[in-house]
Amino acid sequence: MQNPATFKQYLLKAVTSNSDTLKIADVVLSDKNLKAGWENFKYPKVNFESLDPNTEGSKIYHELVQNPDEYVKYHTQKVVEILYFSDKDSIVDVQQIDYTLKDYEGVSAKGGNSPRINIVYSTQHIEKSAKESLYKLDFETRGVLYHELTHGYQYEPKGIGNYGNNKTFWACIEGIADAVRAEAGLFDMSTRKPGGNWMDGYRTTGFFIQWLTTKDPDAIRKFHRTATELDVWSFDGAIKQVFGPEASIEAMWDEYQEFLKK
Repeated sequence: MQNPATFKQYLLKAVTSNSDTLKIADVVLSDKNLKAGWENFKYPKVNFESLDPNTEGSKIYHELVQNPDEYVKYHTQKVVEILYFSDKDSIVDVQQIDYTLKDYEGVSAKGGNSPRINIVYSTQHIEKSAKESLYKLDFETRGVLYHELTHGYQYEPKGIGNYGNNKTFWACIEGIADAVRAEAGLFDMSTRKPGGNWMDGYRTTGFFIQWLTTKDPDAIRKFHRTATELDVWSFDGAIKQVFGPEASIEAMWDEYQEFLKK
C-alpha cells in the first residue's frame, strides 16, 4: 500500500492475463499484527510432490493451490498458534515436511516423527470434494491439512503406551487433531450431535475438546500441554489439570451433552 492508513472501505482489484482464471476462496483483512508472538517461529522446509500428476485430482489441486510450499507453511503456523501460546513455548521441532499427492482410496495420513514428517493427500478425495464445489474442496483441503499438521506438532501423552496399543492414547491424539480443525472453523459444527463418549476419538472427542474453549479460551492449549505435565495421562487428569481438582471428565462430558441438546 502506497499510503497506509485506516479506511472504512477497501477495494480489492485483481487482474489476469492470457485468459487465466482467477478464483478467490477467502479474503481476510485484519487491523492487528498477525505474527505478534510468533516472529521467531521456525518454519519447516516443505518438499511437495505429486506422485500422480496426470490424475484429475492433482490437476484440480494445482488450480486451488498455486504455491504448495507456502500454502503448507502458512497453515503450519496457524496450527501451532492453536496448540501453543507463543513461539517461546517448547514447540515440537519439525524441520521438514514431505507433502505428497497420491492416487489412492482414502483421505490423508501423517507419517514419521520430528524432525521430519510426511503427509499424503488422496487425489481421489480431492476429486470427490471438487464435485460438490470449489468452496467444499478448499474447506476440506485446509481442514485435512490442519488435522495432519497437528499430528506433527502435538505432544504425545505419557505413561499409557502408544497409538497402536492404547485407546486412551489414540483418542487423545485424534481428538486434539480434530479439536484444532474445529477451532480453525474447518468443520460443519451443525454435525455435532448428542451421544457417544469422550473416548470415541476424532470428531466426537475433538468437538468436545473444542467446546471447552467456551469455558476457557485457552482450553485447547492447556489441554494439549497436559500431555507433558502428567506422568500418567488420562482424560480425567487432563480436565482436572485445566479446570481444577473439583472438575471431572464425567461431569464435563455431561455438561457438554446438555449443551448439545439445546
